[in-house]
Amino acid sequence: MVNADAINDLQHRLKGEAKRLGFVEAGFCSAQDDPVRASRLEQWLGEGHHATMEWMEARSDVRQGPQSLWPEAKSVIALGMSYAPVDDPMALEEHPDMARISVYARGKDYHDTVKKRMKALARWLVSEEPDCELKVFVDTAPVMEKPLGEAAGIGWQGKHSNLVSREHGSWLFLGAIYTTIDFAPDVPHDDHCGSCNACQAACPTNAFPAPYVVDARRCISYLTIEHKGPIPHEFRKAIGNRIYGCDDCLAVCPWNKFAQTTACHRDFLPRAELVAPQLADLLELDEAGFRQLFSGSPIKRIGRDRFIRNCLIAAGNSGERELIPLVDRLAGDPDPVVSEAAQWAQERLKEET
Repeated sequence: MVNADAINDLQHRLKGEAKRLGFVEAGFCSAQDDPVRASRLEQWLGEGHHATMEWMEARSDVRQGPQSLWPEAKSVIALGMSYAPVDDPMALEEHPDMARISVYARGKDYHDTVKKRMKALARWLVSEEPDCELKVFVDTAPVMEKPLGEAAGIGWQGKHSNLVSREHGSWLFLGAIYTTIDFAPDVPHDDHCGSCNACQAACPTNAFPAPYVVDARRCISYLTIEHKGPIPHEFRKAIGNRIYGCDDCLAVCPWNKFAQTTACHRDFLPRAELVAPQLADLLELDEAGFRQLFSGSPIKRIGRDRFIRNCLIAAGNSGERELIPLVDRLAGDPDPVVSEAAQWAQERLKEET
């Protein structure tokens, strides 16, 4: 296909098919590497902001742009699927006996849902253009989905570093399809953060050394999900009752007032048992109980030990003396990270007497 009108028609129909499959945003950009994006990544890595996520540094050469990963790629189809919450993500802040779980992790694993829909879109594209080649990515390869989404016009990277849509706010799961079709690029999205710094001010651990830059070493999402060892003591009080991720910088974004929960895929609706779980119930979980409760959930990937570590930090912050027997039992846990967190929680709870 070389005719410009035919290309434009295909792009228009592809956006319609993407919408039918549940994507609220779809755009196109060139697959050429961008030296500006590559330079920003190099600086971010050089300053150690990726913490222990060595996989980001190990493949930084192919993370610099689409053609670094796949030289034959000509275009990128950037996609966004809404997971706008049906309730207030901050609602449990004043309920220390309950656990706060990041909005995206309270339903089914988004990787499965988004990738299934993206593969369906890819099959549709191949049916329209049998000679094209493509690759589908959903957070499983060295792909910079957020800057690609900005380049494709589906949103802009806000001061919290996440993509923001004027229509759907900050609650977007992102994916990218690389293809050998030379699509006409959409206009890159303008930045509409202006002078707002709500996300920066809301961060409990001051994880933003500058606007648009997040230091994972101080980020609660990193500390409760990616970080494998003991959580540094300087951040434990600020973690509060967050046991998996943190939504604060997203939740306060003013653009979320435009997000429609009706656009959210039903797979992302919260499971009843994860909306306001009691810390006492979670602290009782053994390996089998953990795997059963979080079957089909992204939480399952961090494992029982790391999860219980997080719950113990929340218990220590709760002031709930009723949790002491559960914490005492975990002080003898065979995992040293769990037992250390339990001993810390013991001290905090007994200080309340």
